[in-house]
Amino acid sequence: MLVELAVRNLGVIAESRIPLLPGLTAVTGETGAGKTMVVEALGLLGGGRADPARVRAGATEAVIEGMFVEGPDDSSDQGVDDAPEHVLRRHVPASGRSRSYVDGALSTAGELAAVGAAWIEIHGQHAQMALAQPRHQREALDRFARIDLTALVAARQAVADLERRLESLGGDERARALEIDLLRFQVDEIEAVGPVPGEEERLAGEEDVLADAVAHRDAAYRSIELIGADGAALDSFAAALDALRGRAPFEALVRRLDDVVPELHDVLGELRDLVESIEPDDERLAEIRGRRQRIVELRRKYGEDIDEVLAHQRRAASRLEDLESLDATRADVLAELDAARAAAAAAAGVVGAARREAAPRLAAALVEVLSELALPTCRVEVAVVDHHEDDGAGDDVEILISTNPGAPLGGIGRVASGGELSRVMLALRLVLSGGPDVMVFDEVDAGVGGEAATSVGRALARLAADRQVLVVTHLPQVAAFADQHLLVSKEVVGSSTVTVVESLDDDGRVVELSRMMTGRPGSTTARDHAEELLATSSGRRVRG
Repeated sequence: MLVELAVRNLGVIAESRIPLLPGLTAVTGETGAGKTMVVEALGLLGGGRADPARVRAGATEAVIEGMFVEGPDDSSDQGVDDAPEHVLRRHVPASGRSRSYVDGALSTAGELAAVGAAWIEIHGQHAQMALAQPRHQREALDRFARIDLTALVAARQAVADLERRLESLGGDERARALEIDLLRFQVDEIEAVGPVPGEEERLAGEEDVLADAVAHRDAAYRSIELIGADGAALDSFAAALDALRGRAPFEALVRRLDDVVPELHDVLGELRDLVESIEPDDERLAEIRGRRQRIVELRRKYGEDIDEVLAHQRRAASRLEDLESLDATRADVLAELDAARAAAAAAAGVVGAARREAAPRLAAALVEVLSELALPTCRVEVAVVDHHEDDGAGDDVEILISTNPGAPLGGIGRVASGGELSRVMLALRLVLSGGPDVMVFDEVDAGVGGEAATSVGRALARLAADRQVLVVTHLPQVAAFADQHLLVSKEVVGSSTVTVVESLDDDGRVVELSRMMTGRPGSTTARDHAEELLATSSGRRVRG
């Protein structure tokens, strides 16, 4: 539910913080006081279009914030304080793009709309009604009849998957032949080279040895001579040891030098063995260089390294196998597709039958509620039609309505006036389950009065039994059913006129209802009638 709405510099509202309670909230005030700005603020939180012209004169931007809480819809101590909180915020500059925030994080207008639409639904005289859209009307019928779409959705998905698979097998013979030739060339080319992971590093090392083999051998022989020849390093090293041996100051150094001598002999032996293994081989060098070049060519075409080249070969070989066995594969896929289409048709038939059976019941339920909402001559029909390529599911659902005797039926968005359309939306919400936590009705009572107005108020109270409902109204019969009453009024502050929103206590409600009934809030008779209306409405409220 929405626990607080903060509005700054929107239209005639300079700044207002509006705490909100569960249940039904009535918003009243003189014409032109700014009630529409409250609805517009909620619309902006729900992702509505931002109009810079709505920014208060002299301000740089309008800011609207709403705090929502999840969980219980009452103000008791049963977990409300611990319920998760969420804040939506909208900045509308006098010039430039608007900015949106969800829980303090900068969001796109689309993201704000997705979140806001899940929490707020506005039914106004000029607002776009979500339930007037065909998709939502179909969803409304399904929800009314509790139709399970799981099997149909899964069956249609299976058909779509198989159709994509069939398409991927290739339908053009010439294109398929070209693809087969290309894939076979790629597989054969990689197979002819036969690269092995890690091979490039090994070949690079071998090439380095062979490319400079003569210089390597010369360097090794020179080193052997300098270390091991008569009178060379080893002999000089031995003479140095003899000069130091037996002399006390050098005992530690002599021991260290003694350890070096065997190591020098080992290195000399390994050097002789290694130099014998290095033989110039121009033929092998050319072979290595040629193979490295072929591997480079493969990498240039098929991957960054040999692993990627081999992975491409496996994919190409798999695709080639599929294409070469296309006839058998297509036959299998077509058989699966036929079975999937049959399953989808069966599931669609079940859904379509349920929709057609439920359509007149939904129409009758709407007529019954609308007759209570000052539309006693209203006729309703719920049309269920298949697409021309459909499978009998009745996906085209449209609620048709006639609000005047003798008038033809038509779509609810085309034949109903603003006030009538709001009442149709109210009736739909009363006969359906589910919906957003916060519903706003802007002058849903337009064009009604007397007992019909009382029926509208009672209907709104019923709807508010399990959600939060805000209604902008001029009718005291409707406002009297509210759990909370907000008064929107204008005040002159200095040289400016500002709109003030205040929550009325019991005495304040009596005064406001008196004004709404007679235009004379100070009239004793009007106050008596207002108190009687509040007492009567209180006894008729429906709270869950």
